Amino acid sequence: ISSALLQTPKRFISGPVLRSLLDHLLEKKVLTIDEVDEAKTVKNRKDKASWVFDTVSRKGADSEMFEVLREEDPFLYKHLGLK
Repeated sequence: ISSALLQTPKRFISGPVLRSLLDHLLEKKVLTIDEVDEAKTVKNRKDKASWVFDTVSRKGADSEMFEVLREEDPFLYKHLGLK
C-alpha cells in the first residue's frame, strides 16, 4: 500500500474531483461499476474519499489514482510531493 496515498488528506479532495476520480477509475477498469455505485452511497465526502483511496490501494492501482489526480487536481498532486 502506497504510504503517499494513505497519507493523502482526504479533506482536500473536492466533490467534483472525487466524482471525476470515480469516472476515470471506472473507465480505466480500476473500479467496477458495482464499486462505483457503492462509493456513491457514501454520503460524507471525506469518508467517500477514504473508501476510494483504500479500495484503489488494495488493488495496487496507486499509479492510476495519482495520474488522475495530476490531471484533475494539480494543486493536490503537487501538495502530495508527487512529480
